[in-house]
Amino acid sequence: MPGNKNVVFDVVGTLACYDELYDGIDARIGDRLRKEGIKPSLLGYTWIEVAEREYTYLSMAGAYKPFDTVFEAVFYRILFSAGIQDPHGFASAEDLAFIMAANNKMRFRDGAVECISKLRDAGFTVWAMTAADKGRVRGYFEEAGLDLPLENLVSSDDTGIAKPTLSGYLPLFEQLNQGERPWFAAAHKWDVSAANRIGYRGAYCSLLEHDPLPDLFGTMEVEEPTLPALADRIIALS
Repeated sequence: MPGNKNVVFDVVGTLACYDELYDGIDARIGDRLRKEGIKPSLLGYTWIEVAEREYTYLSMAGAYKPFDTVFEAVFYRILFSAGIQDPHGFASAEDLAFIMAANNKMRFRDGAVECISKLRDAGFTVWAMTAADKGRVRGYFEEAGLDLPLENLVSSDDTGIAKPTLSGYLPLFEQLNQGERPWFAAAHKWDVSAANRIGYRGAYCSLLEHDPLPDLFGTMEVEEPTLPALADRIIALS
């Protein structure tokens, strides 16, 4: 039975950062990329964005695949789109395996543990809703020294419905909407704005995207530049 006060967090990009992925790209093929005028972090960002699009489109078409499967599959497309004419000659299967392993070692960003600790100390139950593999995401919490019960972790893999399809947010919202209206917190404005549309109170942290684009996504009830400040504001409004 959920508690009276609940916060659902997106994980990858919000609590966990992409530094390990970017560092893995740089360590393995960074020198090759720079010779082609390609910044490793920009390649990584483009890879994430394109993978999210393909993942979402597959879900919309009723052909859901786990995000990690899609992410790995589109790698050579990204290299080709960046101007590499022979992507498989440029980066080997071993290079890709190295980078994927680095991606699996993501860690919580600065302020994430403080944010969750503040909320729990104030009586909130913390939940996680992710497109990523449950085991990997739970590992991020364990690496940070935080416990997350498996029943408090929801993956799109469970339903075969990718965020931001509105129906994907609904089951957990209905489960938690028994006392105070639950919060949804994310550093992706598209994510928190979609959750807000089905009833969640929205909390947006701008540390990832910088520009909140209110004309596109609206303004959330809480908008803060850091995760600890986000927690403080949620607590103050609850």
